[in-house]
Amino acid sequence: MTQLVWFRMDMRIHDNPALYHACQQQQPVVAVTCLTPEQWQQHGLGPRKWQLLINSLHALQQQLATLNIPLLVLNSTDFAHSLTDLQQLISQLGQHDLSVAALNFNIEYEVNERKRDIELQRWCQQQGIAVNKFHDQCIVPPGEVLTRQQQPFKVYSPFKRAWWQAFESHKQPPLPAPEAQAPLTAEQQQALSSWQALPEASDDELWPCDEASVHQRLEDFLDQQVLYYADERDFPAKPGTSALSYALALGLLSPRQCLYSAWQKNACQLSGGEPGLAGWINELIWREFYRHLLVAFPHLCKHQNFKAEFDHVAWRQGDAAERDFQAWCEGNTGYPIVDAAQRQLVATGWMHNRLRMISAMFLSKHLLIDWRRGEAFFNHHLVDADLASNNGGWQWSASTGADGAPYFRIFNPTTQSQRFDPDGQFICRYVPELTPLPARDRHQPNALQRQQRRYPQPIVEHKFARQRALDAFKQDTDVKQNTTATDSAVQPSLIE
Repeated sequence: MTQLVWFRMDMRIHDNPALYHACQQQQPVVAVTCLTPEQWQQHGLGPRKWQLLINSLHALQQQLATLNIPLLVLNSTDFAHSLTDLQQLISQLGQHDLSVAALNFNIEYEVNERKRDIELQRWCQQQGIAVNKFHDQCIVPPGEVLTRQQQPFKVYSPFKRAWWQAFESHKQPPLPAPEAQAPLTAEQQQALSSWQALPEASDDELWPCDEASVHQRLEDFLDQQVLYYADERDFPAKPGTSALSYALALGLLSPRQCLYSAWQKNACQLSGGEPGLAGWINELIWREFYRHLLVAFPHLCKHQNFKAEFDHVAWRQGDAAERDFQAWCEGNTGYPIVDAAQRQLVATGWMHNRLRMISAMFLSKHLLIDWRRGEAFFNHHLVDADLASNNGGWQWSASTGADGAPYFRIFNPTTQSQRFDPDGQFICRYVPELTPLPARDRHQPNALQRQQRRYPQPIVEHKFARQRALDAFKQDTDVKQNTTATDSAVQPSLIE
């Protein structure tokens, strides 16, 4: 009898509960993954993250080979076909003396993924196959952090305090990699070889996809840069963040590995102690908060406003709005910090978190364009694309989400630029045409400077845009923003 491990967004052998459990059963272990490119496109994910997924699978296949565990690859196009393909694989394994006793996988929280898993679990039960499911995307499983009324939290600060208490029963260390198993027979290895082909890997120097590189990045961050995290995390020109969000999104690294390491270095404290460590731990808990929300409020998976009272907002449409949207996408809004942010995203597949808030609020408030269009653009380009965090961040900025910024909070891009990129160093990196200007002018060049540097005029004036957004959000007189309950002083990030 065989233990089958289904890899999804958990591309690692360390701290992988499904893999570890399967390897403890004293039975042969076979791993499988399903490539679903059409589903990927339906979910709006882009080619760069897809390539990172392929790169991750190559690294994972090599690591599993050191454990004598073959990684089988099913080309399934979408979730519906993956169910059929998995069922056929399970049936065929029995023909090679590898009858499946149990299917093991780590839980994914999105609606489509949960529906897929429920269908497969029902089929397995009909076949007499056990199904073992594990939480690896959250340290405290969704549903365990509730209010006194047994309701999910909608505000971060009380969630965090309750999460701290729940962590006491979940603070076990990360799991080690399992020990190598006895090799399969030569006949079995030959029979499985036809299922082990992967698309070609393509190294991405910015985003390595092997566990060793990712763990080194985590270790370097916690040994060095985290000491400056509290002071430098908001300054995009500085290397102030861990740049690990992509590794968490792909499952090359688990949140437990991150938090447990930081918690130990912070003298086993979740708050207090070293400010940088406490600040980074706080961001990990923000990540948990968004995942808990995704499970408690499934309509978030369907890109609906968390707060239905903002369904009335009349987002701009038509030719002018479309021109503004394209200018935002291309980094040609005439606001240097916004344009630098957008160009960074397209060039690297990543955007600094402070810039994500500035750019998202500019689109949803200054341009009054539906936040869902911006969320989709980010989702397509980001190497750390992740529904819970991306949706949470966009709805925070657009004031439509749980514990979002009050609708009347509208960042001034120029003052944000002056505060967080005072010399315009980051602007020069991605809007090089402004480099010859004096540092103070890079944030808001005058008309002549723009003409000389061939840089566009602002597509909208800040004061006008701010008032237009306020009017649009206040259009329904029944809308009331409870600012006392909004934790607007704490701004979530994506675990950079």
